Parts: sequence; structure tokens; C-alpha cells
Amino acid sequence: MQKTPKSLRLHIGIFGKRNAGKSSILNSLTGQSSSIVSSYAGTTTDPVEKPMELLPIGPVLFIDTAGIDDIGALGEMRIERTRQVIKRTDLAVIVIEPGNLTEFELDLIKEFDRLSVPYILAVNKTDLKKLKDSSLETLKQKTSNIVICSAETGDGITELRKMLIKTAPPDFLESPAILSDLVGPGGIAVLVVPIDKEAPKGRLIMPQVQSIRDLLDGDSSALVCKDRELMSTLDKLKHKPDLVVTDSQAFLKVAADTPLDVPMTSFSILFARFKGDLVEMTKGAMVIENLEPTDKIMICESCTHHPITDDIGTVKIPRWLHQFVGGKLQIDHWRGHDWPENLEEYKLIIHCGGCMWNKREMLSRIMTAREAGVPITNYGLTIAYTLGIFERSLKPFPAAWEVYNKYKT
Repeated sequence: MQKTPKSLRLHIGIFGKRNAGKSSILNSLTGQSSSIVSSYAGTTTDPVEKPMELLPIGPVLFIDTAGIDDIGALGEMRIERTRQVIKRTDLAVIVIEPGNLTEFELDLIKEFDRLSVPYILAVNKTDLKKLKDSSLETLKQKTSNIVICSAETGDGITELRKMLIKTAPPDFLESPAILSDLVGPGGIAVLVVPIDKEAPKGRLIMPQVQSIRDLLDGDSSALVCKDRELMSTLDKLKHKPDLVVTDSQAFLKVAADTPLDVPMTSFSILFARFKGDLVEMTKGAMVIENLEPTDKIMICESCTHHPITDDIGTVKIPRWLHQFVGGKLQIDHWRGHDWPENLEEYKLIIHCGGCMWNKREMLSRIMTAREAGVPITNYGLTIAYTLGIFERSLKPFPAAWEVYNKYKT
């Protein structure tokens, strides 16, 4: 991995009506022709992504979207794509023309307020029309993050960059830990990485690579081995490791081969904390105890790869769930950014670790599930629960362990 993964970049979405100058704003911010610009409304049809460095924030991902006021059958599809971008936006730029704050922009503001997403109002095309004082006062009632600019002349673009840095969520100026805080400086973590038909040829999967880097950043050591070499690896160590982390599919074997006094968990559970809300997902996993045959659940995979034989999401987890429940569940599978609106009909949502997504999109899904009153958990927690090693896999996380003990009765 030579570049910062998209999932770890600050996602900056650019929104607004057709022909408001969104693509021109993106091109001005990046200093490149990232998006096609035309005087015809509706030029941008699909979200356009542009990764770059924005200091002092670091790596960011700009996303140019289709007009939120698009029309027709295709227009509705483009608007839906734009709404999907909203769910993974960490910082929004709403582009408007002078004196043209309409219901479309107000709906965007309302949605970003609901999701607690910071936003900037970029008043564009001021080279063609000046912004009246009365219009400016109206904007100030919505936010103080206002930039008056012109993508055509470049006026105000520097101020817009400064506003992006000022408005970015504070946690993006920090480096969140995946597991180094559990191991500590000078500590050692053993990472168990099965090499089988699900492992990508010639490389490790994203959670494994990111975990190794996180340990190095935390002045900790990473020791990597395969599941069948774990016992011999532990025997060779002079001191017991501070943590053993395994791929979820090897959970049972690793649990059996790891001494009880050595903390153990999975990459997927680590990512429930890193990308989502481990406490909320712990509560969701405990719903498995009360599932009954014919109950309807949903399994979601953020990646869109083609499932292979014995796939974890479509084969193994359903098999373990059916064995635990003692009968067949009704299971719907969803992939990528698509997400059904009829969540209320599900008893439980089981999500992958979301390693390819940014944290905002995972949190948006958790919030949507909560609003629908549907529990949500993830692959690792589900596997641990159905295989009877839930308690052990949670012990490294005090907050989740406390919630488990509170609700298990």
C-alpha cells in the first residue's frame, strides 16, 4: 500500500443544484480539471472523486455530485447517487448562486444538521452577480461558515480552502488507533492471517495491513503468522503477547490455541470500534440469542467483489446462524452503497467491518438502523456470538464488556 486508502481520507462532498458551479469549484480547489465543466445544466451525472493532500488535514477525497434538483427518470437516479454520497460525507460544501437559497439547499442543510455533518455555504458566481446584504444575513442564520467566491476568477478560493481546514472535524487532525492503544508502546501483538482461497494473491487484506501500520505508529511490534502456526509461534516467544488478533473465519482454532490469560479478538471486531460503534454493535449481536427460525435478517457487504465458494458473508455466517438458531432464517444480502428503505421488516442487520469505507458512512448506517429501531452488528461479533466465544473476544474492550455484562441477563 503506497497511497493512503480512500477509506482513511476526509471525504469532502460538493453539493448543490445543477449549474451552480460545483464542478468549477472542485477544479479550482484541486488546481486540476477533475470534473467536466459546461454551461449546460446536468453535466455531472455520476459522483466524481478526486484524492489529494490538504494540509494540515492530510489526505482528503473531494466528491463532486450531480445536481440535487435533477429531473426526469435518469435525474431521479442521479439524485439517489448524490444522496448516497451524503451518507459518507465528513465535510460538505453547498454551492449556491448569489441570492438563490431554495428548498433544495435548505433540504441539504437539514440533512447535514440531522447527521451532524459540518458544512460550508460557498456563494459562487459572484463575478456575475453580487451578493446582497439581505441575502448574506439570511445565510448567516444557517451557519457562520460562509465563503463568497468565484470559481471563474479564483476570487475567494483560498478562503474556501482555509474554511475547509477550519471546519474539518477535529478527529481528522489526529490518527485514530486500531489496536496500538490496546497493545501499548513496547508491546507485541500476534496477528493471525489465514492464507486460503479467500486471501488475495500476493498481498494482505486492508485490515491486516492497516493494523500492522497502526502498531508501528504506536511503537509496538507486530508478529504475523498463519493460524496453523500460532501455537508454535507462541511457544517461541520469550514473553506472552499483549494481544492476539485473528481473521474471524479462524476464530475457533485461534481461541483454542491461545492461552486463556492472553487477550484475543478479531480484525472485524477491531474495525467495529475503528470504523463504527462497538458498543452499539455489541448490543446488536446480543439479539442473536433471541432469533427464531423464519425471522428476517439482512447481511451487508461494503465490498462489491464476486462471492467465492464458502464466502464468509453469503455462506459461512448464514450456516453458523442457522446452526445457532436451530432452523432457517430469511436472509437478504446487500452489497456496496445500496441500502433498502424498508429496514423495519428486519430483526437484525449484520454488516461487514467496513474496511473499504470511511467512518462517516458506517456511522450513517448505524444511525439509520437506530432510527428504524433495528439492531445492527458486524461479522466478527456475529461469528464470535454464534461460536460461543463472544465474552472472550470482548474482554479487550472495557466499554463493550460493560455493556455485555449489563444486558446479558
